[in-house]
Amino acid sequence: MRAVDDARAALGARLRELRRAAHLSGVDLAARCGWHSSKISRIERGKQAPSEADLADWCAACDSMAVLDDLVASLRNLRAMYLEWQRTLAAGHAHRQRQSIKTEGETRLIRWYDPDTMPGLLQTEDYARAILRVCISMIGGRDDLEEAVTMRMARKGVLQRAGQRFFHILVGEAALYPTVGDNAVMVAQLEHLLGELDRPNLRLGVIPLDIEYRAPATNFVIYDRAQVLTETVSAELTITRPSEIALHEKTFAVLADQAAYSDAARALVVRALERRTGAV
Repeated sequence: MRAVDDARAALGARLRELRRAAHLSGVDLAARCGWHSSKISRIERGKQAPSEADLADWCAACDSMAVLDDLVASLRNLRAMYLEWQRTLAAGHAHRQRQSIKTEGETRLIRWYDPDTMPGLLQTEDYARAILRVCISMIGGRDDLEEAVTMRMARKGVLQRAGQRFFHILVGEAALYPTVGDNAVMVAQLEHLLGELDRPNLRLGVIPLDIEYRAPATNFVIYDRAQVLTETVSAELTITRPSEIALHEKTFAVLADQAAYSDAARALVVRALERRTGAV
């Protein structure tokens, strides 16, 4: 799993920075921890995940106990990423959609950014079916396409449900153009998106293709200030560490400031729709 490998490598890089900041060589650190020096190298290169006890020893040796809790949270997130993806493959995509219904139903503020596809809560049934068909084909696991589509459509009920819920969704202009399904599917999806612009509990922004690059970001969803969900090619990562949630909030604020809203957003969607219908 590439995402797990990347997360393990990132943790190793942070530990290497701690060692260097303490002016210790790998041999020095290994001696203080009572390890073979090759263990230091494997951990720092992301070839081996440390245990929580290893992290405590590392921080103590580097006189950096203040960051231990943060490092342990990263390690637990890494483990959860792998386990959750394995459960998803085993239980099927419909199970994953049911989990989203629960999470979204309990959340008061959802901030969602998707640069190149329509967010799940804004998808038509045919668009969702095309997306999920591709996901099942690429990822594997149970082929429960129709059940997964039904569950994804059920998720949209949260938009109509009474209560103090607010949705701020940012869609990249790049999401308006790729053909998901076929041309008819895309026409219906873009028309649906135009209708969603008028929803009172939804602030929908479209981020133009030609904006200044100000924030590195892939897709992510912020649920209140409790957790962030982000998806990669091979895994889904739930982030609960406060410092990482704050960074996603900062990124979302930058992107939101660059987005087009109301009539300006409508114009971008209409332009994409006119290309589909031959009106330009």
